Amino acid sequence: MKKIRNRLLLILFLSLASIYLFIPSWPGLYDRIPDGAKLVFPPRGVSLGLDLQGGIHLVLEVEEDRAVEIAVDRVVKSMQEFLAEQNNAVVTVERIGSVQIQLELAEEDQVEPVAALIREEFPSYFRASTDHRILVFELLESEVTRVKNAAINQALETIRNRIDQFGVTEPLLQRQGRTEIVIQLPGVSDSERAKKLIQDTALLEFRMIDEENEAGLGLPLQINRNEERRMLEEFSDKVPEGSEILFESIQDEREGLPVLSRPRLVRKAAVLTGDVLQDARVNYTEFNETYVGVTFGSKGAKAFGHVTTDNVGKFMAIVLDGTIYSAPRINEPILGGRAQITGNFTTDEANDLAIVLRAGALPAPMKMVQDLTVGPSLGRDSIEKGLKTTMIAGGIVLIFMVLYYRVSGLIADAALVLNLLCLLGALSGLNATLTLPGIAGIILTIGMGVDSNILIFERIREELRQGRPVRLAVDAGYEKAFLTIVDSHVTILITGLALFLFGTGPIKGFAVTLCLGIGINLVTALIGTKVVFDFINRRKRERLSI
Repeated sequence: MKKIRNRLLLILFLSLASIYLFIPSWPGLYDRIPDGAKLVFPPRGVSLGLDLQGGIHLVLEVEEDRAVEIAVDRVVKSMQEFLAEQNNAVVTVERIGSVQIQLELAEEDQVEPVAALIREEFPSYFRASTDHRILVFELLESEVTRVKNAAINQALETIRNRIDQFGVTEPLLQRQGRTEIVIQLPGVSDSERAKKLIQDTALLEFRMIDEENEAGLGLPLQINRNEERRMLEEFSDKVPEGSEILFESIQDEREGLPVLSRPRLVRKAAVLTGDVLQDARVNYTEFNETYVGVTFGSKGAKAFGHVTTDNVGKFMAIVLDGTIYSAPRINEPILGGRAQITGNFTTDEANDLAIVLRAGALPAPMKMVQDLTVGPSLGRDSIEKGLKTTMIAGGIVLIFMVLYYRVSGLIADAALVLNLLCLLGALSGLNATLTLPGIAGIILTIGMGVDSNILIFERIREELRQGRPVRLAVDAGYEKAFLTIVDSHVTILITGLALFLFGTGPIKGFAVTLCLGIGINLVTALIGTKVVFDFINRRKRERLSI
């Protein structure tokens, strides 16, 4: 009797613990609990997947070749600065192709000394060719592979940081294949805003306006946005080397008027880039206008101070992804390490800009491969159909067990209810995400639970037909069915673990519910029902209805 009592206490503990863990997943009940009492419960329970609550599913591809070009461009600038410090007269340093850097020297006798300096300072590049005063260096193949892998890993981390600050619950972000990234954002309704936030390269540059040549170029003060391409073609032969035309928005479409922009002649070389930023926050002017305030780190603040000191009275363009957000005049040196990005921002636009600046720039552009949006109504419909399917499947099984096994069927049904209760509690305790395949895993668990009890009951019937007493027949039935039940459950558990380890997205959701259900079913089938039989046999001597 002591052993029976201990097992009954175990079943009671599992039931109460499952209810306790599941309460946060039951909005109708959890919302009625006073706020003070909610502190004793877990902060959250089961989360609904993309297919149940709606959201967006994106597959993006990192343009890894462009990442290599960007990395080489940075080295081009470093080479220019390095050779200038060494007092070497270099005519040009430029990237040719994707992985080569060409240096044109002023004197041919400088070729070997410069080549030796480059090899020592930039070991990732080897000397590809020499033609009189022209040296060509090429990036090592191993370094190309490293840059590509680093670009994809950095893109993953950058996007993850942006999504975390965007406030999405239970996002899915993982690498697929070599260059693709899968993103699932459950519960996101504004898909366009989310996609823009994720895909923005966020290359922030501070560039000087080419005032000397801008006035003589004859650029118009404002044009319609749809005239930008035509204007670039018109002035393509007039733009001096080392500069380019970028556009600054001066009127937004929210005003119901044509979108206007101002063309500016900007130097291509950035005097400072966004990689020295420490923070970016949304602020408001005294007139309640929104702007993004940026703060530089110690190194960036020092560099920004030098730039503004050397260019007092000139105009500096703040450029993000090739678009001028503002081009203020530097009235005095800015030594505090702070700057402002102004524009016709809404609060959401300013928040998103601050997020991408804080999270860092993507290492390369990203191409949209797949874009799927699941509406909330479709998600609710999936929930209703999933619950309906579970109720129908469970109801049919419960009725069958009672009709075929009578009292023993009722015991099996109680074990099945306990199985579902413990499974929901376990999912809540793990803060798991429930998906449609997860619901399918629950339904499969119901079938496995019934199958285990049928095996046991049929074994008991065989023992009873041989004339054994009820208690001995029950013990023999459980003993003979034990290995068969464990073997079948372990086999399915191994399959479930393989699906979890190597599967993605919905497949993992199915694997989680399947593995938890199988483990719980072993307890409810071999311990839960057995303790009830032992308790009844202890109290009554009559034959059970099996």
